[in-house]
Amino acid sequence: MATVAHSQADERLNDQVIVLVAAPGKAQIDDSVIAEAVSTVSLLFANPEVRWLDETGREACEIAFTPPPASHYNPRSLEERLRARLMGLAIDVAVLPLAGRRKKLLIADMDSTIIGQECIDELAAEAGVGDEVAEITERAMRGELGFREALKERVRQLKGLPQEAIDRVIVGRICINPGAETLVRTMKAHGAYTALVSGGFEPFAEHVAKVTGFDCFQANRLPCENGVLTGETAEPILGRDAKLEALERLVKKLGIDFADALAVGDGANDAAMVERAGLGVAYHAKPLLRQVADVRIDHGDLTALLYIQGYKKEEFVEP
Repeated sequence: MATVAHSQADERLNDQVIVLVAAPGKAQIDDSVIAEAVSTVSLLFANPEVRWLDETGREACEIAFTPPPASHYNPRSLEERLRARLMGLAIDVAVLPLAGRRKKLLIADMDSTIIGQECIDELAAEAGVGDEVAEITERAMRGELGFREALKERVRQLKGLPQEAIDRVIVGRICINPGAETLVRTMKAHGAYTALVSGGFEPFAEHVAKVTGFDCFQANRLPCENGVLTGETAEPILGRDAKLEALERLVKKLGIDFADALAVGDGANDAAMVERAGLGVAYHAKPLLRQVADVRIDHGDLTALLYIQGYKKEEFVEP
């Protein structure tokens, strides 16, 4: 089995790539994993080529190959076959076109994607209605409830909560997900524009965008009067459609194609932008989003989004 250097000649010879990404600290791509993957690919395609994206830590590699005519090739079927062969290992699998992988726009959901929490659930915990609101959030994320109605119902339950609770949640409860800052910094260093689009609320999105380095953010307003939350939901309510509109607006503003955009999220509210982007990623996501995304990351952190674009570990810009 030969390991070859990544070159422009390779780009011309191969037009598909399988990316294997191990969850940091939970798995490694050892020789047995590579042998398993290569043997699977070799049954279908000639001369697969292994290229390391992280040779030192063995966290990520890619296997380039030339597929047969489109009528005889299904990337999703290949992905599922590889996942089945690697069952039980904390390793993600993505099958992508080799060309045009590095995107010029990153558009990302916030709650449970860039951060590990749902902000409205954390506010609800401060208000003593955490379980009730979390249940509504979960149903909305699965697509069982409309986002608008679910948001209004949850905000109503926050009526009377002191405005200072927002700051307490930001300081004490909000955690940036592993790899988020590296993802944003690396893509920006290579010329990409980065946007945080949230169905949550402006104070949280502003904080998260600043900490992680996003170029811009959008989120809903959370009305307060006399130092307490009113329980009302400010219009317009920004949800699924607003995220798609943000993608469309940024593509036009930047003068790029939708193929140049990477969209990532975890729930039903992200489905429209994830489907429309050239590379749509379901990150530790609910089933509905996993079904429509081009790539799903079930094990790795957010640096997996760099590996699937072909970035090598030494190109990462760490915080």
